Amino acid sequence: MTHIELDMIQTAGVGALALMAGMMMTRRIGFLQRFCVPSPVSGGIVFSFITLVLYGCLDVEVSFDGTLGDVFMLAFFTSVGFQSDLKVIRQGGKLLAIMLVLLVGIIAMQNLMPQAVTRLMGVSPLIGMATGSMAMTGGHGTVGGFASVLEGMGLHGADTIGMAAATFGLIAGSMIGGPLAERIIRTKLSHEQMQPHEEAADPAMAGIESDEASPEGRAKRVSTNEQEFQQYAKATYSILLVMGAGTLVSWLLARTGITFPTYFGALILAAIVRNTIGLFRYKVDGRWVKGDKLLDMDRIVSVGNICLSMFLGVAMISLKLWELHTLALPLVVILVSQVLMMALFAYWVAFPLLGRDYDAAVLCAGLCGFGLGATPNAMANMSAVCYKYRYSVKPFLIVPIIGAMFADLINTAIITLFLNVI
Repeated sequence: MTHIELDMIQTAGVGALALMAGMMMTRRIGFLQRFCVPSPVSGGIVFSFITLVLYGCLDVEVSFDGTLGDVFMLAFFTSVGFQSDLKVIRQGGKLLAIMLVLLVGIIAMQNLMPQAVTRLMGVSPLIGMATGSMAMTGGHGTVGGFASVLEGMGLHGADTIGMAAATFGLIAGSMIGGPLAERIIRTKLSHEQMQPHEEAADPAMAGIESDEASPEGRAKRVSTNEQEFQQYAKATYSILLVMGAGTLVSWLLARTGITFPTYFGALILAAIVRNTIGLFRYKVDGRWVKGDKLLDMDRIVSVGNICLSMFLGVAMISLKLWELHTLALPLVVILVSQVLMMALFAYWVAFPLLGRDYDAAVLCAGLCGFGLGATPNAMANMSAVCYKYRYSVKPFLIVPIIGAMFADLINTAIITLFLNVI
């Protein structure tokens, strides 16, 4: 066996190459656009298959140094913490509260069910954790954040197992969301509620689907180079500052004896900073502004998304697909069970609790999207339903809030609880 080891700089370079390849593939392959597959995932899978061929056919194993990937991961989850505005809960009303309760239920079941399957099949319960809410609700980013924890607990190839499950979830979430909502609308709603629009598309929906896709959407964000530099610099410095302080929080959490992911300290600290600074007002250029305006959240989100893309690029090229062959049957059973459970939960539990109306049907499509994949999948599912019938305001307001602000926080807390119990 010949071993090729890439250092952290070389690994980051290959990860960036995989990311750019994925961007090109996403622009040209309709399947990837339809199922909202992230560019780092599509490009990274190609590179992981190349390393699989090298391993299986040429007896060459390529190893990658994920040090910089861990830094990118930490920066991304810090940006997620900054997005956690607790004031939104009070403004979201009853429907948002119900969605939060449903999210907790989904995440709990996504971890309980795989544990039952792994016990019946006689495999490690850690495999159940890698294919639970970590991969389903959390997706590739959360898998990457917890992979080292699972490896430390004894699950060899945790990142490969989790990434494979997360990719399956992305596709499955997009496949079942629309058809499920269609069935709900046709069987449970009145004839008036299910009439299609006369217009081909709602302009409001088009703006929500992809504001950046239109020249008008992009024009709203045009600024001078100097302004842009200052805004992105401030956002980057804010993330780095909280990342550094967050390591101290993580150190204190580790001393409790409870297992936490490496990013948890920075994520929690960023959320505290966001919600504390918003309580005060500051004088800027002779006028008083709310404290949270100083954070420039748009740029923080953008920097976080760049870091997420790089983190996923590094994580995906590092997959060792040959480690999956011994787990093929347990993985298939668990993942199929996850999809069936999500569909049944949305149909029989979520729809009645959300109000048994058209908004509830659209929300169920979104629930399948981010319950098995990610927020973009949820938005795509809801857009497809609204395109056929009629636009619905509440789902397009609530689902992004749940996906961006609360899903990762709640998921991390529940996963941490399960890891310390099993």
